[in-house]
Parts: sequence; C-alpha cells; structure tokens
Amino acid sequence: MRLLLILLITWGNVVQLQSQSQEKDAFFIRSIYDHNLTQGACYDWLMVLSEKIGARLSGSEAYDQAVDFTSKSLLEIGVDTVYTQPSEVDYWIRGNQTSVEVELENGKIWSLNCLALGRSIGNGNTPISGEIIEVQTLQEVAKLGRDQIEGKIVFYNRPMDATQIRTFNAYGGAVDQRVYGASTASEYGAVAALVRSMTTRNDDVPHTGTMAYAEGVEPIPGIAISTNDANRLSKMLFQGPVEASIISDSYDGGKRNSDNVIAEIKGSEFPDEIILVGGHLDSWDVGGGAHDDGSGCVHAMQVIHTLQALNYKPKRTIRCVLFANEENGLAGAREYARVSNLRNEYHLAAIESDAGGFSPRGFSVDGHPEVLNRYAKIMSERIEKYLAPYGLMMTTGGSGADINPLKSQMGILIGLRPDSQRYFDYHHTENDRIEAVNPRELQLGAAAMTSLVFLIDQYGLN
Repeated sequence: MRLLLILLITWGNVVQLQSQSQEKDAFFIRSIYDHNLTQGACYDWLMVLSEKIGARLSGSEAYDQAVDFTSKSLLEIGVDTVYTQPSEVDYWIRGNQTSVEVELENGKIWSLNCLALGRSIGNGNTPISGEIIEVQTLQEVAKLGRDQIEGKIVFYNRPMDATQIRTFNAYGGAVDQRVYGASTASEYGAVAALVRSMTTRNDDVPHTGTMAYAEGVEPIPGIAISTNDANRLSKMLFQGPVEASIISDSYDGGKRNSDNVIAEIKGSEFPDEIILVGGHLDSWDVGGGAHDDGSGCVHAMQVIHTLQALNYKPKRTIRCVLFANEENGLAGAREYARVSNLRNEYHLAAIESDAGGFSPRGFSVDGHPEVLNRYAKIMSERIEKYLAPYGLMMTTGGSGADINPLKSQMGILIGLRPDSQRYFDYHHTENDRIEAVNPRELQLGAAAMTSLVFLIDQYGLN
C-alpha cells in the first residue's frame, strides 16, 4: 500500500512538472507573438528590399545591394556570425523592348500587355511575324506536328484551374507551358511562343517567370501575355486567322557571382544540430519582389531578431540563410547544400518561407522517405498542440525549392504555408510591391516560424 502511495505521489509530481513546463513553453510562444506584433522589424526590412532596392535578379547590382543590406541588418541584431557564400549564376538581361502587336480589322494596332519570360532569347530589333495558333498543352503541339506548327506563333492558353482551393496546385498544373512551351514549339518549327500568364485572376498584368530550352533546340522568344489579352486573343482566333508581330531583345548575360547570406547563433547543448530558416533573396527584374520572396527573407531574419530580443539561448544552432538564384537556376541552394555536405553538417530541420507574406495557415513537412513518417508523427505529437491555438496546422507535402537539396541529410524539411488565394495575383509581376503586403499578416508569419523553431529546439525530434 505504501509503495503504491509513493508511486502515485511520484507520478503526480511528474505530471505537475510536465504541466508546468508545457505552460511555460506556451507562455514563451505568446511572448513571441507579442514581440512580433509590437516590435517586429520585418516590415521595415521589407520596405527597403522592395522599394529602396527593388527588383533584384541574381547577378545584378541591385542583388548585391540586397546582400549588403541584409548582412548589415543581421549584424545589427547581434548574431554570432554573418558571412556570404558565393555561387555562380547564369545572368539574364531583359533588354529594352518586348512587344506583341496585332493588326485589327479597322487597321488599328492592338499592343498586348506582355513580358518576356525569364531566360528567353530574343530576336533583337527585327520583328518576327507569323500566324497565331492556339493550343492548350505541350502534347497538342506534338500532335499537330511540324506541318501545322512550322512558321507559326504558338499560343498556350491553358488557364490555372480556378477550382483548386490551394492555388499552388493550380499553378503546378499549368506552369509546364510557361517553362517548356517555347522549347516544345521550336521543336516543330514555330518562330515564337506566347503563354497565358500564371494567375487565376483576369486582369491586364503580365507575369514573367523562368523558362528553359531543351538541349539542341533552336531558341525562340517566349513571351507571357496578360489573362485579359489571352481571353480576347482566343475569341479573335475563334472568328478567324490572326497574325502578330513580335519584338524581344532579351539575351543571355553570361556567368556572374551571386552570394548567399548566412547568419547563425551557435547552440549551447547540440551545436552540431542545425535548425535553418530561410527564403530566397533574389526576385525577378520587375516589381519589388515583396511577396516573392522578400517576405520569406524578412520572416527568417525576424526569427533571429525575436529570439535575440527575448534573450533566448538556443540548444541547437539557429541558422538564417538567404539564398541566391532561386528564380532562375537554384545555384545558391545547390552550392549551400554542396558545402554543407562537404563539412558533414546535419540539418535537423530546415524551414523555408517562399509562399508570400499572407496570413499563415500552417506548415507542410517533407523529408527523405526513410525518416519522413517518423518526424511527421513526432511533430504531430509534441508540437502541433502548441500551434493550434494560433490557427496553424501541420500537414505532409512539399517544403521549399531551396531547402530540398538538404533532403539527403535525413532531417525534416518544412515549408511555411500562408493563405494562398491572392499570391498569384502578384507573383512575378510589376505589382509585387510593399503595398501588396499587410504588415500584421507578415508579422504573424514570422511569429509562426519563430514558434516552430523554438519548439523544435526545445523538444528535438528524437
């Protein structure tokens, strides 16, 4: 009887201690949110990146300015170390002119809202003219064959699927025509390719984005047109043949250096276990790259800022990485992973924000198949209960393009998942500027990431 009483008392003390520890952790998460919502610096940093520096394609002078600004800002926070890591990128130059013109029946010229696609090869100042042929898929081009494609301008007009609740799924279902459309059309003799912009919204704003040419294929111009213009052009084609004249003077700018920016706080107990937070510092050469991915960069910087401001001493090494060249090559991510593997580093967790500065909805986790299910279960059991009061859910799925090369280290890869409904209204456009970002939503995203870093550092994943 006495032994039973001792066991009950001991068990009660353990439960009480666990309860006190959980309550303490919950209060600390609350302090993270309080700090971010009242003293966070992320919106001010984003203002500089988006509006004072602006568009910052890897290899450009503006990108180098962004490296200097973020490096200095991280040093001012008071981290243990800040350094840059060079990578070699393929620089691309848009040039001075991209135009798509159609002569109407009344003799007037209709100039379409357009942008050259990233890495597209232009035709200098000599116009390309041809009849437009509308298709929905790459496979349709192959089916039509050279007899019907040669000498034509291929117009890819498959819209993003508006019935998809998660717009990233709609994007994934349509983006192949942007990436491979020009290359596929060239295989069958086309002289240029037009692509419907990647957005669910009907407007006059064209969206750029990367494209690629298959080896051995003659490069032809690839140009995005706005969704309103795509709809109008499609109606015209239904009524009869339409010809267009295209000018694009974009070109390959050769190899250039572009740096990753890295800052870290050394762990006190497990310094060899790294928890990475990051985003990509580059953007396309239009707009200000506010959502894509200035928001992700300042989210990651704010994690460091908040932990330092709250005098938190991490058990594990917290590393902030701002990657180069995500938009048109992933050279920064590949170089970071290469060097990390050479150093035999271990990333226990890598958390990426590259889905905009909108209200956070949760996180998706990914990893090597041998460890993913185990890590996902641990996170569900130990961590999700602390995040649920803030409306955050954990799901399995993708993580992020820049952290994906770290999968072989057998840690867990995590992507911040904000509300995605408006992201593709701004993605890769002139309109991706600071006024499109709500300060409170941005701060909440940073608070969510900081809370997750704190929980992984406290509880581990073993």
